[in-house]
Amino acid sequence: MNKEIQVDEAVIHSFHQMWDEFPGIARLINKEHVVLAANKVAEEKGFTEGIVCARVGAPESHKGCMANVMLKTQIAQLDRTAQDKIRGWVPVKGYEELFVHFTLTIPEKK
Repeated sequence: MNKEIQVDEAVIHSFHQMWDEFPGIARLINKEHVVLAANKVAEEKGFTEGIVCARVGAPESHKGCMANVMLKTQIAQLDRTAQDKIRGWVPVKGYEELFVHFTLTIPEKK
């Protein structure tokens, strides 16, 4: 792990327990927007440990990011950037400087 990033290993472990099997992109991020942990789907998209999340993918994909609102209010935020995609920013209880950010593509109804 990047030496500049200090976070309890139990938090990282808990993140992986909860989010590794999530079918979308999920990452644990700090208030500086640095990825501390990512599930497999996120890693495949380039969200690796130590990277600033906004530096991954097209800049326009980060438009409307609600991370700062969530950090300030400590209330989960949700938006729908496309008909088939939702994004969420969820606070980590007891760690005001951390949040989980997820993106989920909604499949076609069968």
